[in-house]
Amino acid sequence: MYDVVIIGSGLGGLECGVMLSREGYRVLVLEKNPVIGGCLQTFRRHGRTLDTGIHYIGGLDNGQILNLYFKYLGVMPALDVVRMDTDAFDTVTLGDREYGIGMGYDRFADNLKGYFPAEAADIDRFCSLLRKVGGTMSVEGLRRGLISDDAMQYMERSAFEAIDGMFTNPILKNVLTGTSLLYAGIKGKTSLYHYGMINHSFIESSYRFVGGSQQLADALSAQIRSNGGEVLTGTEVTAIKLQGDHVSGVEINGGDVAGGTFIEATNVISGIHPATTFDLVEKTSKIKKAYMTRLHTLENSCGVVTVYLLLKPGTVPYINRNYYIHSGDTCDTWQTEYDTARDTPRAVLFNMQATGHGQQFADVASILCPMNFDTFARWESTTVERRGAEYLDLKSHLTDRIVDFTLRRSPELREVIEHIYTTSPLTWRDYTATPQGSAYGIVKNCRSPFTTLIPINTRFENLLLTGQNINVHGALGVTVTAALTCSKLLGAEYIAKKIGNA
Repeated sequence: MYDVVIIGSGLGGLECGVMLSREGYRVLVLEKNPVIGGCLQTFRRHGRTLDTGIHYIGGLDNGQILNLYFKYLGVMPALDVVRMDTDAFDTVTLGDREYGIGMGYDRFADNLKGYFPAEAADIDRFCSLLRKVGGTMSVEGLRRGLISDDAMQYMERSAFEAIDGMFTNPILKNVLTGTSLLYAGIKGKTSLYHYGMINHSFIESSYRFVGGSQQLADALSAQIRSNGGEVLTGTEVTAIKLQGDHVSGVEINGGDVAGGTFIEATNVISGIHPATTFDLVEKTSKIKKAYMTRLHTLENSCGVVTVYLLLKPGTVPYINRNYYIHSGDTCDTWQTEYDTARDTPRAVLFNMQATGHGQQFADVASILCPMNFDTFARWESTTVERRGAEYLDLKSHLTDRIVDFTLRRSPELREVIEHIYTTSPLTWRDYTATPQGSAYGIVKNCRSPFTTLIPINTRFENLLLTGQNINVHGALGVTVTAALTCSKLLGAEYIAKKIGNA
């Protein structure tokens, strides 16, 4: 009998596991795959470590909010990270022009004013607005016993309309939304809250993991075990069992496991997609057909095609910033999915992976290109390594188009590429159990926030939800959501103050 069984070992599930096991709960985390971590996973090719979902992380300076959460979770000392370039941790490329996004609000504002001096006053107003949005999740709030202040005024306001109404220069607007593929931004749907929380976190400070983000998953797992909890891999939850109006536990591996198929639990937390979660729940009149239809028809964010470039050793200088590359300064930077009609990317994120401190050369560069699942829908019923020649041909074609688009200003880099690996939304779907390979969870729509923001509580008081589908995706959003989930068992003021005084 466990106090809490957690379905899924992504960032949210592992963080819930640490918080609850630290507070004396007997915790079991169940992961269907051989490796824990979800989007934190890394994999090896030709002796190189390749990241999957988290390529950089914000708010890790001392005294900043994610740093404080990680200290409370006990993982901060175990993380090997490198701070990105202060003068420009991100660069937005619009055609032939580059705009550096500075770290820290002073550098951030100074950079923008250097490019757009006539907009100086409005840039200051914009920075003030971002700080207000970011301040709804704050260290000061935690110490007062608040995980998050009321932010509904920002959740119901469109980021596009806020920026469009504040500035007149169309190129400046494109620079400010030039990183929209980082958070799957959609014009008119993405809220000012979503935009502001993510951008505020990275402006405060930005870091890369040295040697890959798997280290965070491993550090969280180690904390769970040191607190007396358990983490099991290769154990798929195939049913959530009921006893009356309560969840009684979970069935694993289809009921075909030697030594027992049912795990009894006082509480169950699901870190997987809400629609997938409720598909696992035993048939009951408490779950109405209309509710299931709503979950299954909610819009999921786009997937991603990731192209990994394994570079010849000692040939390409390491660059400690990211490049968001768009087709031109007049393009719509909110529209980032691959243009299937023209067979070309609209935007990509290009970055290099950190392998050490003070490194001179890059071993791996990655290119992320947002991609609609429709491109791969014909292979929806297939599994990894069993998709056939046509699928491989399509991946090869898309790889060429994405690499051509990315390297059009640096074609010489082609000569130093030793190997190329490509993953598709189908890869994401199979390894993270996300519908249609969605990389960023359910689309949050500021026009209908109460429909697209999924509550942590469910129709069963001892079944809770967590993860990127619930609030805001990304490391900060998932971490805060994990605290909100655990607050249902521990009390919000209690857990907030424990974190705030870590």
